[in-house]
Amino acid sequence: MEDYFAKIPGVVADHGGRFLVRGGDPETLEGQDTVPDAAFILEFPDRSRAQAFWASDAFQQLAVLRRSGSTLNAFVVDALPSDT
Repeated sequence: MEDYFAKIPGVVADHGGRFLVRGGDPETLEGQDTVPDAAFILEFPDRSRAQAFWASDAFQQLAVLRRSGSTLNAFVVDALPSDT
């Protein structure tokens, strides 16, 4: 996992993305779902760049490392328009 965490910021940046949240200490304020040990929120210029990042060889090679030590749920959502 150390190699994954060292390399993932560069792969994200190569696709125009950046971390908004990396790790942290998630806390449930409402609901009954299990709280993950950590949360990661990435921002990309648009959905297609996020999808390209996820499908990229560079990320998929790192994902093999991550999958050996953790599980996750991943989603892509569109941001609100900047004038909202």
